[in-house]
Amino acid sequence: MPKRRSLRMLLFVAAAAVLVMSVRFGFADAWVDQYALPASSLSELAVVPPAIDAKSEPGPGPGPDAPQKPQAAVLSNRITEYHIAVSLDENSGTLQGEQIVTWKNPGRKLVSEMYLHLYPNAFSPGSTFLRESGGQLRGDKMKDGSYGGMELTALTTEEGETLLPRVHYAQPDDGNRTDRTLATFRLPEPVKPGESVTLRMKFTVQLPDVFARMGKTGNFVMAGQWFPKIPVYETAGTRGRSSEGWNLHQYHGDSEFYADFGIYSVRINVPDGYKVAATGFLTKTPAVTGGRKSFQFYADDVHDFAWSASPDFVYVEDSFSSPGIPGVRIKLYLDPLHQHLKDRYMHAAKSALAKLGQWYGEYPYSTLSVVIPPASGNGAGGMEYPTLVTGAAAQDDNPGYELERTLVHEIAHQYWYGLVASNEFEEAWLDEGFTSYTEDKLMSSIYGVLPNLPVEASYMTHPEPLNLSSWKFSSSDRYAENVYMRGKLVLSALERQVGDKTMSKIMRTYFQKHKFKHPSFQDFQKVVETVTKEKWDDFFRAYVQKGEMADFSVEAIQTRRTDNGYESIVLLRRSGGSPEPVSVWLQFQDGHSMRKIWDGVQTHVQLKLESASPLLYAAIDPGNHIVLDNRKINNYLKAEVPPQQRTRYTAGIAQIIEGLFGALAW
Repeated sequence: MPKRRSLRMLLFVAAAAVLVMSVRFGFADAWVDQYALPASSLSELAVVPPAIDAKSEPGPGPGPDAPQKPQAAVLSNRITEYHIAVSLDENSGTLQGEQIVTWKNPGRKLVSEMYLHLYPNAFSPGSTFLRESGGQLRGDKMKDGSYGGMELTALTTEEGETLLPRVHYAQPDDGNRTDRTLATFRLPEPVKPGESVTLRMKFTVQLPDVFARMGKTGNFVMAGQWFPKIPVYETAGTRGRSSEGWNLHQYHGDSEFYADFGIYSVRINVPDGYKVAATGFLTKTPAVTGGRKSFQFYADDVHDFAWSASPDFVYVEDSFSSPGIPGVRIKLYLDPLHQHLKDRYMHAAKSALAKLGQWYGEYPYSTLSVVIPPASGNGAGGMEYPTLVTGAAAQDDNPGYELERTLVHEIAHQYWYGLVASNEFEEAWLDEGFTSYTEDKLMSSIYGVLPNLPVEASYMTHPEPLNLSSWKFSSSDRYAENVYMRGKLVLSALERQVGDKTMSKIMRTYFQKHKFKHPSFQDFQKVVETVTKEKWDDFFRAYVQKGEMADFSVEAIQTRRTDNGYESIVLLRRSGGSPEPVSVWLQFQDGHSMRKIWDGVQTHVQLKLESASPLLYAAIDPGNHIVLDNRKINNYLKAEVPPQQRTRYTAGIAQIIEGLFGALAW
């Protein structure tokens, strides 16, 4: 018996040693380790690990502080694992934080150089972001002197070796030496393929007055891109890469973000009385000590973590499920001015999730939080983060459809930004264009509000390639026009050519095939070609790579009398875009009309017509089917008019004017 007890004790010690070593080396697939590192791993701001007890009693009912438990399913490659503790000083507008981050090398080469995005430094004097944006973004202006920034105060290895003296800043895009949004340092030992490195950091963030998705106004805080963040290490084949390496860019005036999927365990300490909305969900009931309140949040298979806090939030919650939406707690954090609009917000959120689940696939998370900033926090409005979105700021108590439009747009981002996770530095249209296209679908399906595509196409006066890096567009306006508007017009044009049913299959297939994968536009093109069983090189070359618009026109009409009546020659031209069939309407003086289809393959073609009555006019694409044709003025031409009096008219001008007034009514 004593020998058996000794053997059991040895086995127990061995098992415990294996468990400790697995935690140390960051084996994040173990369910328990997904929550948090041991409390002793952090100092006074330590992330306290939530209790994990499958037999524990149910927690409190639905409410802002009701905890949840994670599911065991692993959905992504989980390259990073963050354990963060942050404390808000509401008086100075600063964040004091520390984190333990583990990064796994997904490639086949040794990695010796590490990088960190220090995004809050975009709000420091001389940054590339401020130089390019001029301190303005989306109609919002940064207040004079309201600077922000991040200071990395400690950086050590797991063994305690300091790396802070090795840190220097990198400016790979523009060489701006005053920009400090990207930092690099050399590791003491390289990270082997498939192995991990764990780093400890302390940092301080000075929040600016709310601007460009981040900051503080009054007692409202929006913390987006607020912690030191590891960039994406792309393996060979990712987005067409021939060799593996870091994808490195600064924070630019028009660019958004790109990161790897991972696990986040985040403790947020705020004054008692504050409500906190955050990515993921609470894992334990918040603790109150000394007038402060600590929230423990957890999220997995996400590529970012954001949070917002205010004592003024009006909280509303409801549960929702539908096909593709297995069960989601929808959590509204409303500005008091909009508390009477809770039903509109909840209806929009539920309806958007239901449609997205039906059209594209399952929403895999258990929460969706909606934050409505105050009027003074407009710069925090209309932004997407994993499982958390911000609506338009509460600037009046009776908003029009912009309330719903903004919210469904941001919820659609949960699929294209959150789950597919394109590179927003280099191919922003794969997020914004796809989301704008989906936004139109949602507004049409839920509210009957239809887009006016001919009017929107007419706004496109400076088309540029969609696969440009965000900061390489000629201006912020051109970036917005192309990435948001022309991006969605390209998808609408594709839909017109393949039909609604096939387009739905394309979008669903693309989402299902590339969720959690960081695809490129070439990946989307391959899906289009697989579904349609056709080649689409001309289409993607013209509209994505070259930045063209379509231009189908009636170039000239010659009519002469013959022995049998009249002969007319109509010259049709395609001056831009890719080949596609287009309708031609021919109207004769005696009331007779004729419709022909031109395949659009050649750049120009002549139609020879013989008729008993003279040709009155010719119109190409009279039904405005060619979505990307932004020069409708040359689609119509009258015959037999002296050259000096020849006038071109816009086809369907009445519909366009009506649509313009309709757009103003949105």
